[in-house]
Amino acid sequence: MSDISLLRGVDFHCHLDLYPDLKMAIEKAEEAKIYTLAVTTTPKAWPRNYALTQGTRFVRAALGLHPQLVAERADELALWEHYLPQTRYVGEVGLDAGPRFYRSIDAQKVVFRTILERCAKAGDKILTIHSVRSVPLVLELIECHLPRARGIAVMHWFTGSKSEARRATDLGCYFSVNAEMMRTERGRDLVGGLPLERILTETDGPFTQVDSRPAEPSDVGKAIEAIAAVRSMDPEAVNNAVRSNLQQMLR
Repeated sequence: MSDISLLRGVDFHCHLDLYPDLKMAIEKAEEAKIYTLAVTTTPKAWPRNYALTQGTRFVRAALGLHPQLVAERADELALWEHYLPQTRYVGEVGLDAGPRFYRSIDAQKVVFRTILERCAKAGDKILTIHSVRSVPLVLELIECHLPRARGIAVMHWFTGSKSEARRATDLGCYFSVNAEMMRTERGRDLVGGLPLERILTETDGPFTQVDSRPAEPSDVGKAIEAIAAVRSMDPEAVNNAVRSNLQQMLR
């Protein structure tokens, strides 16, 4: 990856198009030299995100179809497939079996399986994956439909068990970690046990906050500090590891 030596950090999951000004949000991430994956929640949001990140050094757009929107937008899957050749990055995609969205879980499974199959067929895609209350099923679908040689899965805001984390690791998955994950003892314990060589950082802004405002890519240092504290490491060593992991993954 070009410009890796210039990177100050990695935000591998941020909804830049949900900030008041997408263009400005991209410019701020660029100025901060944060490698930022700008995820989308619907294929209809893709063209503008794609257009505004064509000339950027550090910001990349991901083509998504969010599981929480599948009930209303499953018919956009064909549009998602149409845009897939334009990008290496896919997300936010996955499953959500929480109480609000469980009613659409069957449709979600069809959409997610199709996304995995299309990515595997295309090859060399990197996916950022939502797995709320659905980790075993998400991992089963990854194992069946996205062979390690055909793509890379990054588990976004992972809330599974330690054994599920081990299974994800065995499947070749990475984990994007934000500071909010480590506010609980269970979260700290989980992050402390993840393989360092599979950890990336994220903000999931604007859905997380820093000082009572939506987190931005430049706030990803909060995640670095939290990981360092959990693992009894120097923050700079953690940041260097994350940058190295990004470089390895992008190869």
